[in-house]
Amino acid sequence: MGIIGWIILGLLAGAIAKVLLPGRDPGGLIGTTLIGIAGAFVGGWISAQFFDRPVEKQFFDLTTWGAAIGGSFVLLVLYRILFGHSRD
Repeated sequence: MGIIGWIILGLLAGAIAKVLLPGRDPGGLIGTTLIGIAGAFVGGWISAQFFDRPVEKQFFDLTTWGAAIGGSFVLLVLYRILFGHSRD
């Protein structure tokens, strides 16, 4: 899967993570989108490095989606913890 595939996966994973963790985000839609893209990359890397579950090269692989959604969710939680009180 190429870089465009990972970006699209990240956008979708960020949206799913946002549904799982509703509420106001400090960065709004753009911040959540960027966190989703970064979460897809981070989740895939963590899955390959630490859990010995390398993500497949196919877009519709369940492991790839789980890693991307998990990474997006974790980054979204960390983002809210670090920057959550900057927006009133």
